Amino acid sequence: MVSSVTRPASGIAPERRKAAMGLLAKATRHELDEAWKALPQRPDAEPVRGPETGLVMVRGRIGGGGQPFNLGEVTATRASVRLDGVVGHGQALGTDGEKARLAAVFDALLQLPEHAPAVERLLADIAARIAAEDARKARETAATRVDFFTMVRGDD
Repeated sequence: MVSSVTRPASGIAPERRKAAMGLLAKATRHELDEAWKALPQRPDAEPVRGPETGLVMVRGRIGGGGQPFNLGEVTATRASVRLDGVVGHGQALGTDGEKARLAAVFDALLQLPEHAPAVERLLADIAARIAAEDARKARETAATRVDFFTMVRGDD
């Protein structure tokens, strides 16, 4: 059932929205708070669901390509909001309900053409932070790398 106040589907590609939601889930609470405060207009977000916290089963693979197995459960929080006629969804590991709510707000804002550029800037900042952290971890790991080699003994 579609509400009469729901806007038609946005022009955003599903793959782009999926990538955006992934970045929002990896954002820090501080990044989301600061981006929210920096918006010139902050529309009212009507709660649709949550925030609610529960457990999610994490699956793993040995070596990245083996058979999947249940690794264990982690705590996750999700929220959905309606904002200017569109519905946004957010999720985050842990129990921070406000972080999940803000992620849902930014998902909804991404679907609104007038707010999409601000959300795209936020997403670029989050991606840059993640890339910098990954590069730092790679440098730290490379510093401890040990190259093993085998000398072949000649058996005449």
